[in-house]
Amino acid sequence: MTAEMAAKAAMINSPEVFNQSYNSINGEQLAEHVKVLASDKFAGRAPSSIGETLTLEYLTEQFKALGLVPGNGDSFLQQVPLVSIEASTDMALSIGGKDYKFKEDMVMSSSRITELSELKDSELVFVGYGVNAPEYNWNDYEGLDVKGKTVVMLVNDPGFATKNPELFNGEAMTYYGRWTYKYEEASRQGAEGAIIIHETAPASYGWNVVKNSWTGAQFGFQRDDNNMGRIAVEGWITSEVATELFNKAGLNFAEAKMAAAKGSYHVDMGDLTASVTVKNTIKKSVSNNFIATLPGTKKSDEHIIYSAHWDHLGTDTALDGDQIYNGAVDNATGTAALIEVAEAFTKLDVKPERSITFLAVTAEEQGLLGSKFYAANPVIPANKTVANINMDALGVNGKSADVAVYGLGQSELDNYLTKAAEKQGRVISGDPRPAAGIYYRSDHFAFANIGIPALYAKSGAQPADEATAKLREMLDPKLKKCYHNLCDEYSDEWDLSGAVQDMQAFFEVGYELSSENVWPKWSESSEFKRQ
Repeated sequence: MTAEMAAKAAMINSPEVFNQSYNSINGEQLAEHVKVLASDKFAGRAPSSIGETLTLEYLTEQFKALGLVPGNGDSFLQQVPLVSIEASTDMALSIGGKDYKFKEDMVMSSSRITELSELKDSELVFVGYGVNAPEYNWNDYEGLDVKGKTVVMLVNDPGFATKNPELFNGEAMTYYGRWTYKYEEASRQGAEGAIIIHETAPASYGWNVVKNSWTGAQFGFQRDDNNMGRIAVEGWITSEVATELFNKAGLNFAEAKMAAAKGSYHVDMGDLTASVTVKNTIKKSVSNNFIATLPGTKKSDEHIIYSAHWDHLGTDTALDGDQIYNGAVDNATGTAALIEVAEAFTKLDVKPERSITFLAVTAEEQGLLGSKFYAANPVIPANKTVANINMDALGVNGKSADVAVYGLGQSELDNYLTKAAEKQGRVISGDPRPAAGIYYRSDHFAFANIGIPALYAKSGAQPADEATAKLREMLDPKLKKCYHNLCDEYSDEWDLSGAVQDMQAFFEVGYELSSENVWPKWSESSEFKRQ
């Protein structure tokens, strides 16, 4: 071997060293981190609470022990100015001579930073899916003046209802199907209020998620205009209430839904008007994103970013008995995974040429606020961020034969994950729930929006063996019930072997990218493709 060849070999980890690092990722350590982060002591990890303080202290302790350095200058933290808006529960939505009950029939709130926000005899108009999408030749607001009115709309987008692959993105939800978009568009149209009709299938979650997630303290950004450009009142009603209201308006809800799926659509809801008073308690605070870096040896200004959100729903003192939303699966697993993957990188003899950065963001549960703030104020410039690998709600129900990639086909990162999965004897599968629009619902979305290829994947739906299939028959109904619920707690029934495989695959993707000159590209068909 020549001296040049020997020098080159010394710059590469041997297969044995790589495998030692790869295999250092294990379920026992992951479980211990999850138990801490999802413990009652951490009180549900709400932003700007004692739970945040404890979480950030724990992350700082763990990453310092691994030898990583602060990722934001001399700090592990990036401040995120937030405002908490908590609506009083003593409200009623009055429509057509009837008062509808908070939580039971409806949930109303306001994004305006004001102590009082209300609708007074606001005319109701059904605007189909509430979508204005020129690229799809679709505008539910066309020719309609909604100033001072309250728009009522369906959840998801027309592609879900028709299953027509030529309509929007077929059954796979687009961003137009997200509740965030619908309120934003209603605000742009000048509406006074906006009400989304909840239905479990198109929403991809039950009414319990609405009443647990959209009540209590809701966080937003502190803005100079106090968000007065937003609609005054935004909220949800059950499908049962919607059916009743359509009947009162002389309309048929089922027929209106069918009409809304065929093309741009709106219809006045007769003489129906809505009145509701939302009394808010306003608290301004500062939350934090956490950021730690393993500096690259040669190209330290180029970064691969692993992300996960550390926050959850906190504590609801109005409840009897258990009051803590522990958020074990969502997302103590992903936060713990940041620590595990970081530790694997530190065990390499030859450290990565590019920097590896670990970002735990705040307020994901409030509309991806922490990652949105980071994207608008990036610590690492977008043109120096090679890729984002996001970990949110890892699998706790054993090994899968497949890896489900949300947004499969978006970028060349799929190729790296395919290679890593094949090494494990697994195959790549697409989004198992395309109608849920998961690619638009976690923190990688903020990175994608500023042109950074972003990967979001987890163990798929195909159990690796018969024993795992039996475990899932028992465990999966519990996991589904516990999403955004009080029972999302660590359980000894969990099998973290699938989560370990996922973390190992994500580690390998980052490792491959860390020593290459390549910059992964978006596919030609991706809406996030760099110009």
